[in-house]
Amino acid sequence: MPSKMDIFKIAGITVDVVLFTIEDGSLRVVLIQRDNEPYHGVRALPGGFMQENETADAAAARILREKAGVKDIYTEQLYTFSDLRRDPRGRVISITYFALVARDQINFKGSDLQAPALLPMYHLPHLAFDHKQILVYSLERLRAKLEYTNIVYSLLTPTFTLTQLQQAYEIILDRKLDKRNFRKKYLSLGLIQATKQFERGGRRRPAVLYRFKAQEIEQLKKFF
Repeated sequence: MPSKMDIFKIAGITVDVVLFTIEDGSLRVVLIQRDNEPYHGVRALPGGFMQENETADAAAARILREKAGVKDIYTEQLYTFSDLRRDPRGRVISITYFALVARDQINFKGSDLQAPALLPMYHLPHLAFDHKQILVYSLERLRAKLEYTNIVYSLLTPTFTLTQLQQAYEIILDRKLDKRNFRKKYLSLGLIQATKQFERGGRRRPAVLYRFKAQEIEQLKKFF
C-alpha cells in the first residue's frame, strides 16, 4: 500500500479559478485559451500548478492578478475535484476557487498570451478537462449564496440603482423577478441605504443611487 508521501508524488496539484462578473446584461466568466497540450487551443479556466512553497490561497490570488489584473476581491475556495480521469496527463487534483468582481475592475492588459476573455456563462464553448462541471458547480454555489448573504455587492459598482440591483439578481438566477416584491423584500433586509446622489440621463426621472452598508460578506438574518 503506498504511503501518503507516495500518493503526493504521483498526484499533481493545480489551482483553477472561476471569476464571475456582469457585462452587457449577462453573467460572464473569465476563460483563457490553452497554449499547450493537452487541449491546445481550447478554452479553459485560468489556473495552473501550484508553485513551490505556495499555498492554494496564494496561487488563486496570483492567478487572478496575472489573468485578470484584479486583487483583493471576493474569493472563496469552492471544491476539490479529484476524479482519476479528469486530466489525460495523469493524476492531477484541482483545488478550485470562485471569485466575484465588478466589470470595471478587470484589466486584461499585461496578461500572458493565453488570450483571457469574458465569455457568457449561459453560452459556453467546448471547455478543457472538467471545467464545465466546475463552472456549473460554481454557479450553483453563487445562486445559493444569494439567498443567505449580501454577496451580490461584489458584482456591483459602489453605488447603484434598485433597478441595477434587481437586474444583477435576475442575471444570476436567469429569471425575471417581480419589481415591487423584490424592492419591498430587499429593503426590509437592511443591507443597503440611499445616498444623496441620483443617476441622471435619458427621459426617465432621476433614480436614487444606493450603496451597501458593508463592503464585506455578511450573513442575512433571514433568507432572501
